[in-house]
Amino acid sequence: MKLGFGLYRHMLDRDHLRFARQNGATHIIVHYVDYFHQGSGENPRGDQPTGGRRGWGYTSKGKGYWTVEELTELRRLVESEHLVLHAIENLDPAHWHDVLLDGPEKVAQLEAIRQTVRNLAAAGISTLGYNFSLAGVYGRAKLRHARGEAEGLGLAGAMDHEPMPAGMVWNMIYDARRADDPAAAVETRALCSSEELWRRLGDFLDAVVPVAEEVGVTLAAHPDDPPLPQVRGTPRLVYQPHLYQRLLDRRPSPANQLEFCLGTIAEMSEGNAYDAVETYSAQRRISYIHCRNVRGRVPHYHETFIDEGDIDILRVLRILKRNRFDGVLIPDHTPLMSCPAPWHAGMAFAMGYLRAALQVVSREA
Repeated sequence: MKLGFGLYRHMLDRDHLRFARQNGATHIIVHYVDYFHQGSGENPRGDQPTGGRRGWGYTSKGKGYWTVEELTELRRLVESEHLVLHAIENLDPAHWHDVLLDGPEKVAQLEAIRQTVRNLAAAGISTLGYNFSLAGVYGRAKLRHARGEAEGLGLAGAMDHEPMPAGMVWNMIYDARRADDPAAAVETRALCSSEELWRRLGDFLDAVVPVAEEVGVTLAAHPDDPPLPQVRGTPRLVYQPHLYQRLLDRRPSPANQLEFCLGTIAEMSEGNAYDAVETYSAQRRISYIHCRNVRGRVPHYHETFIDEGDIDILRVLRILKRNRFDGVLIPDHTPLMSCPAPWHAGMAFAMGYLRAALQVVSREA
């Protein structure tokens, strides 16, 4: 198993890469979407994106896909600090809003995604993580329930299900004109059935998996966070552990794998993280893993430091070792610590714990 580190777009500089390496990371996962672009004060930089009813920020269309040149430049930056760029995490909503919403640009956007996959391969990047979700990551609260009243994220009971405004998907505004028009209607295409959303996912997999197979890129699907059957009046796909299997079975392929989030799995109302790790690692369908810890399940849970939640991380690592998982683990995110660099301190604690845990497990018979 390899220890990695996740960085947001605004963190793609030598200082953050060196911080990752100093913490023992060998691989980098990049959120290449700028979640904070023109965002409000509800979504400050410095930690993971949170935002409110107006979402995280505004998308930036560009060419509609990421080019070989920009992806190669990114890989070379990461490699200049003696690290491996393992994955790009999440497509820009500007690149696939009508794939998610089944809108008029769907066919063109599917072709652009196929081009992104080809460009990733040409740039020497092996994995594309994604989250096939309409509302995206929405509704979490900042809570001080971690050890020492450290601030982390969680869900504090019933959610506000106010529908997404027009021009928004995946918690980002892709059409500012519509989103800023008070007379614009709610995005009615998002108010579909669960089966309709699974059909849209199937269209995505049917279009993109063959290209991923051809060029040697892995697609890795994240579960829904928060894992509820509906958010903002829209259906969710993977909100229980067994639903990951439906996604894998929809298009069986070595290129159709999982971006496995331990925290999200533990938050689900059914099943448990250990059985899910066993099931999907035994099938060799986990591409990479978000390692974070939580207490509780939907609709009441909160993030903890990695050593104090409901998940026994050592038990998880032993299951992965037994099933010969050789992918990348990253700490994803973590509670903030009370010091001049809250994010850095929280991530350093998580990295140190994971590095030590991996050493312990690797030395066991």
